[in-house]
Amino acid sequence: MSEQRRPRGGLGDFLRAHRGRLDPHDLGLVTHGRRRVAGLRREEVAVLAGVSSDYYTRLEQDRERNPSASVLDAIGRALRLAPEAREHLYRLAGLHPRLGPDTRYDQVHPALRQLLDAFPTSAAYVLGPAFDVLATNPVAAALLSPFDGSTNMVRILFGHPEARTVFVDWLEVTTRTVHALRLQAGRFPNDPGIHGLVEDMLEAHPEFRSLWEDQVVGELTRAFKVFAHPAAGRMELTYQTFDVHDAPGQQLLVGTPTPGSRSAQALGYLVSMHAG
Repeated sequence: MSEQRRPRGGLGDFLRAHRGRLDPHDLGLVTHGRRRVAGLRREEVAVLAGVSSDYYTRLEQDRERNPSASVLDAIGRALRLAPEAREHLYRLAGLHPRLGPDTRYDQVHPALRQLLDAFPTSAAYVLGPAFDVLATNPVAAALLSPFDGSTNMVRILFGHPEARTVFVDWLEVTTRTVHALRLQAGRFPNDPGIHGLVEDMLEAHPEFRSLWEDQVVGELTRAFKVFAHPAAGRMELTYQTFDVHDAPGQQLLVGTPTPGSRSAQALGYLVSMHAG
């Protein structure tokens, strides 16, 4: 059996990208003359982290395979990484437990299925680790009806002809999605669905490649989304994401309109139209 493909961009790429975003003046570093490239130099990160320049260089070149937690913590502080990015740094270095090969990602956890029915006026759906839509309630099924036949949210956002119309804030939605997918790739390094999805998207969609290679990670947390549905018009929903500890990688997303608003009426009309 051939070795499984892995998403591009390991620990070295991640460190280089975040090093390049920092301004030495913001960190109190004295600089002389004009720099050829933006960001910190390797030796500057090493000094801030309290490690040798040679050791840090080996990390960026993926020649150091076993960095300690204390070293990663120091580098995370030196690079001013947010909590999600620091978590991702640890996973890239292999310091977080990985799921075993028998873990099933495509079976919706019973607790999530029950929760779907607990939101009769909200769009609720379950995503797998690679952001495949695993289950929906009737409201979400109606809301996502323009993409009928497509079940992966990343492929929908970048490849479906209706995506840029339906998702009014398309760039913001895609940016958050790709950053969350990178976090998932670190959490589930053995997931073939994530590997295949990332490789396909890198090859087919330059906009995805640009977002993926910026090395930013983030959660799918609370968000405000605006839809322009071809049948129901404009709808504004506030989204909240829920995790279930017994179902690693699966997330429940719930989009709720303001009660009594035009968005709530439009969503209700959409559901009744599909029910009929």
